[in-house]
Amino acid sequence: MEYIYAAMLVHKAGGKVDEATVTKVLQAANVKVDAARVKALVAALEGVNIDEAVKKAAVVAAPAASAPAAATQQAGGKKEEKKSAAEEKKTEEAAAAGLGALFG
Repeated sequence: MEYIYAAMLVHKAGGKVDEATVTKVLQAANVKVDAARVKALVAALEGVNIDEAVKKAAVVAAPAASAPAAATQQAGGKKEEKKSAAEEKKTEEAAAAGLGALFG
């Protein structure tokens, strides 16, 4: 996880996400750096729009947060009233705000 956090930090700071900068961030955080993992991470992020990926993750996280409630509903055999559109929007905004606090 710390490797991804390092890449996100470098990106947010406006730097180029490459092996050298990710390694420097990890070393500054006193992480024992595995060069192969850094190289794999940088290769995996090649051509990825990180800002767009974070936005998509925020949208996906909101429905995923409501999945445990749906599973509980099905397991108990009880019907739960559907949330209104306003309540669902609040839930999505809260999830997005939480993700934004991590990265922004």
